[in-house]
Amino acid sequence: MARAFGSRTIVLASFAGDLLIALAKFAAGGLGGSSAMLSEGVHSLVDTVNSVLLLYGMRRAKRPADADHPFGYGRELYFWSFMVALLVLALGAGISFYEGLMHLRRPAPLTDARLSYAVLAVSFAFAGASWWVAFHGIRVRKGGCGWLEAFQRSKDPSGFIELMTSTAALVGLLLAIGGVLGSHLLHAPRADGAASIGIALVLAGVSVLLLRETKGLLIGEPAHPRIGDSIMAIARKEKGVSCANGVLTFQMGADQVVANLSAEFEDGMNADQIEQCINRIEDEVKRENREIVALFVKPQSARTWRERERGLRRETR
Repeated sequence: MARAFGSRTIVLASFAGDLLIALAKFAAGGLGGSSAMLSEGVHSLVDTVNSVLLLYGMRRAKRPADADHPFGYGRELYFWSFMVALLVLALGAGISFYEGLMHLRRPAPLTDARLSYAVLAVSFAFAGASWWVAFHGIRVRKGGCGWLEAFQRSKDPSGFIELMTSTAALVGLLLAIGGVLGSHLLHAPRADGAASIGIALVLAGVSVLLLRETKGLLIGEPAHPRIGDSIMAIARKEKGVSCANGVLTFQMGADQVVANLSAEFEDGMNADQIEQCINRIEDEVKRENREIVALFVKPQSARTWRERERGLRRETR
């Protein structure tokens, strides 16, 4: 079976590639006078900063729980992922659009097209390598899910962020190549500015998609349904539980989940017996689901649970 790259490996590979590409593009843009190359340089620089922010968020998310954060720091990754999406829009798309607009208003011919071609070729190779690492890592981990479903269900946004920004980088490079070719071969300097605006639109589209998904994680989403199903199956096997009513889960981080189980216990059980029953459920649940950092079990009748469920459904209408 193919080995999946971890999220950290994906981000590190993207960081190395983006940094080298950014330096090369800025050199080519400055020496060759290409607006599209400068826009691509900004794009790669933003991607480099984004990788640093993701690595920082991943490190912060691994900090253990303490008195101030009893469920851990997992949501830090979601915050920094949201910041990455904002940077792609504000800096990547914004500056690329400005560069393109200025070049359309004041078009200037390229001074050294050969340098631009060489840098674009090298950049495409680096960007392709980063894209392959991200693509391979996610393809193995997503299993049989479709790409869109895997993206929507993923609770670890870092890998998908790198895949999407790497894809945007490849598309941006193709647009930059078109701009340089148009400016050089067709003697149409405005093609370079148009390519910059095209790059800005690509980055804006990627940013909006990332903002939408990371916002949901930051506000709070339920964990994967398999976790709730596992908790219910364990509770139903416990002899002291007469009825396992349902489970509420909350994703606290990429691999951190808080769960609340509603259960009705057998008549005649005293407080000590109920506590022992809850402890057995909690131990088994945490053995089966290592991402659960806390499980709360609420003794509750099935009727009360159903009334609460009906109330929630009314609120969502």
